[in-house]
Amino acid sequence: MKVFIDGKEGTTGLKIFERLAGRADVEVETLPEELRKDAAARKECINRADIVFLCLPDAAARESVSLVENERVRIIDASTAHRTDPAWAYGFPELSRAHREKIALSNRVAVPGCHASGFISLVYPLIAGGIVSADYPFVCHSVTGYSGGGKKMIAEYEAEDRDASLDSPRQYALGQAHKHLPEMQYVCGLAHKPIFDPIVADFYSGMCVTVPLYTHYMKKYADPDSLRKYFAEYYASHTFVKVAKEQPAYLAANMLSGTDGMQIFIDGNGERIMLASVFDNLGKGASGAAVQCMNIMAGLDEGVSLSAGGR
Repeated sequence: MKVFIDGKEGTTGLKIFERLAGRADVEVETLPEELRKDAAARKECINRADIVFLCLPDAAARESVSLVENERVRIIDASTAHRTDPAWAYGFPELSRAHREKIALSNRVAVPGCHASGFISLVYPLIAGGIVSADYPFVCHSVTGYSGGGKKMIAEYEAEDRDASLDSPRQYALGQAHKHLPEMQYVCGLAHKPIFDPIVADFYSGMCVTVPLYTHYMKKYADPDSLRKYFAEYYASHTFVKVAKEQPAYLAANMLSGTDGMQIFIDGNGERIMLASVFDNLGKGASGAAVQCMNIMAGLDEGVSLSAGGR
């Protein structure tokens, strides 16, 4: 299987390359530095590959798709460009059988965003099960490691003379225009975008995405125990999404750093419930999800080159 990574120099591209490096069933093609932005060279690589990973800004990802002439080429896009396009499969196979089947059959797959992966893992099952209505006023808090900001942010955090403000967790996208919001609304079928509070903190990788619920506003009343049982059954057949049986006093956002799995925690009381999704923003939140989709598309065990992690 011939694979081309368009944008290998970025954080996601490098991680995909690392995951595929030791595989005998994959031949990874790369471009030399002087040709990596050459449209003609990229076009040639794209059209002789079986699978192409796009690890690019949105505009460049759309340009790469426009270069496809060989109908058998299968594209896995890690950018935001195609996540709300109904012609593309959404690369979260655990959401439903239909999602998994569309990934397996499609030539166009959009990899979920990292924050969006956590939110959707919690909210999609609630909507699908009729537990919460599509017009529920969702709020989402998400703590992530600084590697999610790419090479520039990594360099800022790891610089010896860095700004003192980087010592503290930092909220951002305060204007409620974060690029993952359309995806969070579209995939879950929500009437409104959630209020979204992303926070970047001083650790390399991992994230904890939380969604609070008032039981009073649910369509079907559920307490933490019954919700935990529901989510455990919903994700029971899946390797990379698991529901924790025990609820720790503290949730560390980096507890699954270096893995490709996701763990869901549900706690609270009869009035207020906190749902949390913990995973690695570089794993299930990016390159791990991309490789999982490639394995499914190729008819392979979805866990090849991946580590589910968890406790």
